[in-house]
Amino acid sequence: MSFLSEGTAVVTGAGSGIGRALAQQLAATHSGLALADIDEAGLQQTVRSLEKKGALITTHILDVADEKAMCLFAKDVRKKHGCVTLLINNAGVALEGTFEEISLDDFRWLMNINFWGTVYGVKYFLPMLKREERAHIVNLSSVFGLIAPPGQPAYSASKFAVRGFTECLRHELEGTSVRVSCVHPGGIRTAIARRARIGAGVTRAGREEDVARFEKLFRTSPEDAASRILRGVERSKPRILIGSDAYKIDILQRLRPGTYWKTMSRKHRDIQRT
Repeated sequence: MSFLSEGTAVVTGAGSGIGRALAQQLAATHSGLALADIDEAGLQQTVRSLEKKGALITTHILDVADEKAMCLFAKDVRKKHGCVTLLINNAGVALEGTFEEISLDDFRWLMNINFWGTVYGVKYFLPMLKREERAHIVNLSSVFGLIAPPGQPAYSASKFAVRGFTECLRHELEGTSVRVSCVHPGGIRTAIARRARIGAGVTRAGREEDVARFEKLFRTSPEDAASRILRGVERSKPRILIGSDAYKIDILQRLRPGTYWKTMSRKHRDIQRT
């Protein structure tokens, strides 16, 4: 029997994108599900999309940046499900603007969701996970947790932080029943770019055109990303790269850790011209 079908999975950011695809594929294994998102309408749409509901499914409307809400979330899941075997910290947001264009409030907003939301998830669910014979934590970083392109200071900072936190956590939990994976997706066809907050000082025109050009790089579907993540969980992979672009970026960063942007900037300029 698959590990995924034997317990309860917690998925944050389950109201759209990769989170929704994860919920759909986990439901197909008859895993119990505790699905969380700040977007109530999106979360309900996810639940309606689940074709196989062989185990208990609960929904939780919350902001992962709210520590008290995350603590209560964990208590609620324990009360309703009794156990947690898989935690997927997937919730995340984006922010448009260079460091000089975004405010410190913008920066804090993103870090509170992308980084602290992940930390709170681990902090309050880890005691439950450690009680299981086998359990798994999955934290979503990004290819921008491997490289740091211009215009993504807060996002890259958050995803590098998630990567460092996850790697340290994996080392600390080695020898326990809890396994840990860090996920680095490349371009995934989700709405994260269109939903990005605009930095307080951003005044550039033509945002729709910029987003459209950026989305040309999004080659992997959320469904494919979800299946790769769950295969990685089954195989206890410590690092999960998603998409051919992620593999190429990983190799380039290893070969040219200090100068990778010299190579990547040429492609970036080509995209801007199209």
